[in-house]
Amino acid sequence: MLYDLGRRWSDGLHQAVEAKEGLPIQNETVTLASISYQNFFLQFPKLCGMTGTAATEITEFESIYKLKVTIVPTNKPMIRKDESDVVFRATTGKWRAVVVEISRIHKTGRPVLVGTTSVEQSDSLSEQLKGAGIPHEVLNAKPENVEREAEIVAQSGRLGAVTIATNMAGRGTDIILGGNAEFMARLKLREILMPRVVSLADGLSASVKKSPPSKTWKVNEKLFPCQLSKKNTELVEKAVQLAVKTWGKRSLTELEAEERLSYSCEKGPAQDEVIAELRNAFLEISKEYKAFTEEERKKVVAAGGLQVVGTERHESRRIDNQLRGRSGRQGDPGSSRFFLSLEDNIFRIFGGDRIQGLMRAFRVEDLPIESQMLTKALDEAQKKVENYFFDIRKQLFEYDEVLNSQRDRVYTERRRALQSDNLQSLLIEYAELTIDDILEANIGSDAPKESWDLDKLIAKIQQYCYLLNDLTPDLLRNEGSDYEGLRSYLRLRGKEAYLQKRDIVEQQAPGLMKEAERFLILSNIDRLWKEHLQALKFVQQAVGLRGYAQRDPLIEYKLEGYNLFLEMMAQIRRNVIYSIYQFKPVLVKQDQDKTESQKSGKRNASTRTDTNPNPVVRSSSSCKQINTMEVRSHSVSITEFGAVGDEITLDTKAFQNASFYQNSYADKGGAKLFVPAGQWLTGSFDLISHLTLWLDKETKT
Repeated sequence: MLYDLGRRWSDGLHQAVEAKEGLPIQNETVTLASISYQNFFLQFPKLCGMTGTAATEITEFESIYKLKVTIVPTNKPMIRKDESDVVFRATTGKWRAVVVEISRIHKTGRPVLVGTTSVEQSDSLSEQLKGAGIPHEVLNAKPENVEREAEIVAQSGRLGAVTIATNMAGRGTDIILGGNAEFMARLKLREILMPRVVSLADGLSASVKKSPPSKTWKVNEKLFPCQLSKKNTELVEKAVQLAVKTWGKRSLTELEAEERLSYSCEKGPAQDEVIAELRNAFLEISKEYKAFTEEERKKVVAAGGLQVVGTERHESRRIDNQLRGRSGRQGDPGSSRFFLSLEDNIFRIFGGDRIQGLMRAFRVEDLPIESQMLTKALDEAQKKVENYFFDIRKQLFEYDEVLNSQRDRVYTERRRALQSDNLQSLLIEYAELTIDDILEANIGSDAPKESWDLDKLIAKIQQYCYLLNDLTPDLLRNEGSDYEGLRSYLRLRGKEAYLQKRDIVEQQAPGLMKEAERFLILSNIDRLWKEHLQALKFVQQAVGLRGYAQRDPLIEYKLEGYNLFLEMMAQIRRNVIYSIYQFKPVLVKQDQDKTESQKSGKRNASTRTDTNPNPVVRSSSSCKQINTMEVRSHSVSITEFGAVGDEITLDTKAFQNASFYQNSYADKGGAKLFVPAGQWLTGSFDLISHLTLWLDKETKT
């Protein structure tokens, strides 16, 4: 079952499930931005890291991240003994051998850590150990085990302890032989302190109808190595009473209490009286527990230290090394051994003919197989898996490199629009390049002058910019003796038209043009980049088939991606400069009759839906005023209009809380809007140019 609000499956899968279940089919989610992990990390000017298992990944670090891997010697000599693998033909024989091995080692008193690859395997092994009468702990992703993770890890190094852990559980944790006395002391202090200072209502939501089980911090007494002495019990009680008196009884949230407890369990000096008392109690408990854990540690070391039992090779040697590395920490003794089966997924999928031949040769399930040829075959299978996943990551990186260069270019343009105080030079560049596009599409740089269709060219330019309505074929012939001359002249006229438009807008409302330019650039970049990502996704899915035509899919992807990118950038500048030329701000004044406006506004608002981002706005025959505005994320809809030919007023208070209304117009109270007779008003009211209207011919839509 998928229950994750705000998250949906992609590639039409969610819509298919909705159709199957008879639910309303919603639109597919659209990717607004994406980046691979590799390119994300490469954004940082400096990159470094430290891990104990990087040696097997030297090639990947060098080829992708250009990072050199240096192996640092261990603090103390590593004396762990990594024993040879034990291989069985079938999984049933392997699991029986694992149980026998755990039982044998458990009798010697050595702690055992068993690594499994899934929750199902850990639960299955747990049932077998219960049947054999071997006490153990299970550490996996189940909620009841996650809450006890720290407790389980703290005692997994004790005498005779058996711990079953999945891949991710307890990773990177030092298992202290004999037990972790300091952590046990913290658990004891927490067990006594938390019920008395944490609020009972903490963590409960008002929407929860059924109260959850009461929170308890009680720990299994078997965890602790001994009973607290009377002296330390009184010391803890005194410190907790002081905490309750100072902080208040059940007055803290669980998070606050945990934070103060963590500070109390440090070793440095404390200025706060309560923290100092709790810290003193913690140190005394630790000292008492350590006396027992040190004796237990000596017995565990004498028995041979922690034994790690692996039940399956992983997809990478790095993960195997992480499991082995739980034993033999900081110079401690220990050993590791893997129990494998030829039916394990890694060998069944990647083993090849050699593994299949070995499976047919050995027919006894419980007989362990030891062979140099077998070990070599298993190592080759694991390396094949490593190479397979490395190739996937490398291919992802290579494909994302194409997108990465485009991403840098688009984000640079977007950042320029966001941060620049004067976008005039950028808009002039857009105007000139768009003139070039129109000229190339309608005449062509290679066409002779006699074949120029100047009427067609002028019609297209005037459709694009109404301020250039004085252009005539004779004027263009006189100004442009050749293609370059015509191009220079039209570029100049496009620049002059932009500057003229800028002056017109600035005379009406100083500063509005700058905000409109910024909004139009950002909105077009965001919308077209989103569509570009979707198009590249489809291209990447399609180019794989071109390998059958002996063409490199990556090269095909680069070529098509580049062409799509050029078209997107051209479309951005065309849309922006066209919108600038067509930009007609209409200022309105404060509405006087608010009572009638609110009534009619509610009536009209109830008939509208939120699905139309560009609402059709229509004038009424009676003398009404604009009174209601719906402020949405990308549009503002006006729901009542004055009579044709009347002055229409608009209450600007509706904009007061909108994010875009942080400009110099909020204090002007509005201005006048005049509706020409016989016209219908249509338009979208954008976040910045929210007072813009485009007038169309009379139509009844």
